[in-house]
Order: sequence, then structure tokens, then C-alpha cells
Amino acid sequence: MSILNVEHLTHGFGDRAIFNDVSFRLLPGEHIGLIGANGEGKSTFMNIITGKLQPDEGKIEWAKNVRVGYLDQHTVLNAGMTIRDVLASAFDFLFQMEERMNEICEKMGDASPEELEQYMEELGTIQDLLTMHDFYMIDAKVDEVANALGLTEIGLEKDVTELSGGQRTKVLLGKLLLEKPDILLLDEPTNYLDAEHIEWLKRYLNDYENAFLLISHDIPFLNSVINLIYHMDNQELNRYVGDYDKFREVYAMKKSQLEAAYNKQQKEIADLKDFVARNKARVSTRNMAMSRQKKLDKMDVIELASEKPKPEFNFREARTPGRIIFETRDLVIGYDEPLSRPLNLTMERNQKIALIGANGIGKTTLLKSLLGYIKPVSGAVEQGDYLELGYFEQEMTGDKDNSCIEEIWQTFPGFSQYEVRSALAKCGLTTKHIESKVRVLSGGEQAKVRLCKLINRDTNVLILDEPTNHLDIDAKEELKRALKEYRGSILMVCHEPEFYEGLATDVWDLSQWTTRIV
Repeated sequence: MSILNVEHLTHGFGDRAIFNDVSFRLLPGEHIGLIGANGEGKSTFMNIITGKLQPDEGKIEWAKNVRVGYLDQHTVLNAGMTIRDVLASAFDFLFQMEERMNEICEKMGDASPEELEQYMEELGTIQDLLTMHDFYMIDAKVDEVANALGLTEIGLEKDVTELSGGQRTKVLLGKLLLEKPDILLLDEPTNYLDAEHIEWLKRYLNDYENAFLLISHDIPFLNSVINLIYHMDNQELNRYVGDYDKFREVYAMKKSQLEAAYNKQQKEIADLKDFVARNKARVSTRNMAMSRQKKLDKMDVIELASEKPKPEFNFREARTPGRIIFETRDLVIGYDEPLSRPLNLTMERNQKIALIGANGIGKTTLLKSLLGYIKPVSGAVEQGDYLELGYFEQEMTGDKDNSCIEEIWQTFPGFSQYEVRSALAKCGLTTKHIESKVRVLSGGEQAKVRLCKLINRDTNVLILDEPTNHLDIDAKEELKRALKEYRGSILMVCHEPEFYEGLATDVWDLSQWTTRIV
């Protein structure tokens, strides 16, 4: 019995097709990795199966009484809600039952004997459900999960809009765990999570008995938790048994076989066309020529999928800076309260530093303090001479109603339209992406637009805040290559050891300097 059936799904945005006649089935206990390049429609697929988006065509059918838990990177957390409020909202369905129970109790005083009997029966059912779901222990369960995820130290009364990306992800995860759904849908759950909590999530998913569907570009994480791959590519969805490494092996073999069959067929088509051209005019061979033409007309022609444009990142380099990039003197970072003890740090020319540590301890705050975007609590930062800084923020800011072309033009008004299009194309974006509004792009495509801004200006110091988030495998590999070849200095926040190993000359662990309990 399948949990979810998707039949003949077709969907697109404007003239850009995303899916074409896609079918999918989810069975109990399946642990699925949903993979594909940026912009292939993975998050769109999640939005369609959860009912947030209506497909152009097709049928989506869930099994009856299935409770779905969806971890969506783009969930809006409303100002004024505390961490406790969000966690407790996992039990909204139980609070609704309690409201119905109170409603029934009010009506019972004026009810007829027949109505009273019905009310008593409904009341008994509701009370059984509330007891079964531990309704009277909600506060204790919220506290238990908050402790496990390190949210208690942040403060359960903290407004959710004040949280870092990683803290926000933990809150959404906590809510999901409290809901205890029959199926988990997880869209890039490791984005912003530190190593400790990625390990915790691995253990949780490995012990999870129900089905889950996971989107991730974090291959070591993916390999450790899934047993099936669904690959989204060229408007199709194909199933592979095994982990990502097994998929790559089978996919490469299938691609090689298809190319061989295509080449063989192209030769046969050329031979048939040549025979027809040479023999259709001669009476003695006309019938043979017509027979060959019929064969050509009936032939099911093999088509190779068009190759995806691969990104090409080459950072432009400014003049050589002074020996010291920056120096701090008793720097204490923070906003209303200190996030660190006094820091005396020095970064020198040609250093490539990975900044690591748990969520919420001030990694982004440190970057912004060094750049001068926020004032320190105390102490000072001294920047070196002749610095040309390039800053990559965690999330896109500014007007998302711009098209990609407008976004680049605002940064480089001197570029011609050809130069803008060429710059975006080198970052792996197609013509249809380039002409789209930024807000309809996937997280990975938006990251490529921001990288386009960064690689097209002269820099000698790169400040990168989680640059790998949302990027697909090809883009990550190319970014790592480009950063290794970059002759400037790099200070980078990153939670993926496999990305910064072999690239970073130094690793700074901010958890050794923080005043936060982590």
C-alpha cells in the first residue's frame, strides 16, 4: 500500500517546463534522496505534493489519515512568536480538539436526550485521543526536545525573528519531531546546521521507522541515511536503488549505453537517407528506396538530453594588499549582549581561513564586525592597507522582483547586455533563468546570481558566509576549485569539512572564544 501516488504530473513556470508526465510512488519505510541540479524542480515537487502549489496537470493522492511533516527552508516564522510558541504549535490539532471539547460541554446543558448521547460519545472519543497523544504532558515534551536540540540555552521565550539561520532550522526540526508525522519531507535540512547537529540528525533518520523524502546536496549526509535515489533531470524523475555513489555508477553506465545507441542509430539513419537519395529516382531500385524511407519514417529516434551548462567560477584579482589583512584588539562582538570574550586575532595575506563552530555563537556577527557593518560591543578592528573586499552573504538581500539581468546591471551599470548575459551564463544559468525574476529561482540559482556579482569585481580578500548552502554538486566542486586557485585571502564560514579540507590553510573554531553555552 503506497503512502503517496503521483501520476502524470506536468508543471512549468511561464514557458519554462519543470516536469513532463512525471509519476512517483512512495512506500512505507522508504528512505528517499531526491536529487538533481539547481533549478530542476526539487522544491517545486515538494510544494506540489504538500498542496502549496497546484500542478498544471496530474493527480496527487495521499493515503487516508497520513500525517505529513514538512521541513521547508522558506517557512516564514512570524514576529512576536517565541521558540516555545513554535514548538507548541506542533500540537495545534490537539488544542483544536480541546476547543471542540469545551464547546460540547457548553452545549450539553441545553441538549435533548438524543443530542446528549451524541455529545457524550464525541466527548469520550476526544478525551481518548487527547490522552493517547499525551496532551496533558505537552510542556514536558516541548522542554525535552528543546533540551536535545540546544534550544533551551538560547531561551525559549526568545522571538524567532532574532534567530540565526541554524537556530531557525533547529526550531523547525524540533516542531517536526514533536508532531511525530507518518512521513517526513525534508528540504535541505543540513543548511546552516553545525557538525554536531548534523550527526544528531543522521542518527535520528537512521532510527526513523517511517518513510521520508529528503532533498540534499550534502553527499556524505545523504549516503548515510537513504536507501533509494530519485533523480530529477530534464523534466523526468527516475528511480535508483542504493545510495548516491551507487546512483552515479548506474547513471554513468546508462548514459554511456544511451550515447552508444544514439551514435549507432545516427549512422543507420545517415546510411538509409543516403540509400534513398541515390535510389529513389531509378525505376529498378525505387521500391527498395521506398521501403527504406518507410523504415526511416517509423523509426523511434533516440534523443540525447541537452547538456546542462556547467558553472565556471574564476575570481578576478585586485592588486596585492599589505601583509596584514586585519587585526583585532580586545574585540568583543555582539548586539545587546556580548557573544565573545575579548579577541586578539590577526589575519595575514594569503591565509585561507575556515571559521567553524555551533549555530548562534556569532560567526556571521564576527564577519560583519570585521567588515565594519556592525559596531563591536567593545574593542577595535584595524583593517590592512589596499584591501579590495568581496562579501558573500548567507541569504539574498534587496529587490527579488528584479530579473537576473537587472540584478547584475545594478551592480555593474557599465556592462553591456551581452556582458551581463555572458557573466550569468558562466555561472551555470540558462537563458530562461537569466530572463526570470530572482524570486522564482531556486535557492541554488539565487546563490549563483550572488556569486556572479562576486567573481566579476576585482578583490584581494573574500569574506564568504556559508557559500555552499543550496549549491548543487557541480557548482560546489567548481567553487572549491576556483577558491583553491584564488591568490587572494579568504575568510569563510562553512559547516562542510569536505569542502574546506584541502582549501583552508587555517581553521578557527569560534566555540573556543564564545561566551554562549553551546
